[in-house]
Amino acid sequence: LCWPEVDFKKNAIHVRQRADRHNVIDAPKSEAGIRTIPVGPYVMNTLKEWKLQSSDHDLVFPTATGKIQNHSNIRQQQLIPLMKKAGIVVKDKPKYTGLHALRHFYASWLINSKEDGGQGLPPKVVQDRMGHSTLAMTTDTYAHLFPRGDDLKEIQAAESALVGI
Repeated sequence: LCWPEVDFKKNAIHVRQRADRHNVIDAPKSEAGIRTIPVGPYVMNTLKEWKLQSSDHDLVFPTATGKIQNHSNIRQQQLIPLMKKAGIVVKDKPKYTGLHALRHFYASWLINSKEDGGQGLPPKVVQDRMGHSTLAMTTDTYAHLFPRGDDLKEIQAAESALVGI
């Protein structure tokens, strides 16, 4: 992520490129990967504070020399210690080991109901936010998280409404 892609006026992050594990910056994997993600005030304020503290590097989260962060360094030095601190462990080892787990967490947060601490967004919006090329990709990957809509309580409520007609 480069600073010009952080839009402080519109509270959004523009995704127009990605860095791979070989530290090569290139276009997203698909056209759908190019997107704008709305960001809440907490994250935007944190990014503003970070920008004031950070050096003059173009990258938002560079190495000390302004280069792309290495995936394994991020995982070992930042992600795994945070998981341990948060108690996301199995037998004293982090439950998840890859950065992709953060992407799945974000998708889960978008899908889960507001009552459960999520955003409760519909599948099409989740597809756009995740940058999936098709809705099928989103639903195939995360179908188990979307509300089923056939819970017994809902069926009983619908039947009661019909009986009352």
